[in-house]
Amino acid sequence: MIRATSVLPAVAGSLHFDSVRLDFEGRYRRRVALTTVGGLEVLLDLPRAQRLRHGDLLVLEDGRRIVVEAAPENLGEIRATSAHELTRIAWHLGNRHLPVMLGAGFIRIRRDHVIEDMVRGLGGSVETLTAPFDPERGAYAGGHTHAQDGP
Repeated sequence: MIRATSVLPAVAGSLHFDSVRLDFEGRYRRRVALTTVGGLEVLLDLPRAQRLRHGDLLVLEDGRRIVVEAAPENLGEIRATSAHELTRIAWHLGNRHLPVMLGAGFIRIRRDHVIEDMVRGLGGSVETLTAPFDPERGAYAGGHTHAQDGP
């Protein structure tokens, strides 16, 4: 089994020969066996655990690269009638340290009926959807960042 021993940050148009689809939980790893979309068995073997982002590249021992794709998950898309209302909802989500994905006029969270009820109680709406989930890294996460402006 070939090893992937390093990760390169996502760069638009980066060359790669295969991909691996992982959900949010599956993208925080140090060492795990993976199977690519093309069927290649790979051992992810990093010096320390790290959060893999959509578009990051796993570098194999032979120099080839595999792109990480955020797998579709069950999400709630939160919207509000005003920017002030959406900002207020975002504050409450952040106060609970929830991973969130920000977009133009919406916030996405992993499905949680308690949080969704809270959002509705704050005046927001929640629509369910299945889509890739690539949340913000957080202020203290370090490393590279990604701007999110849509799905």
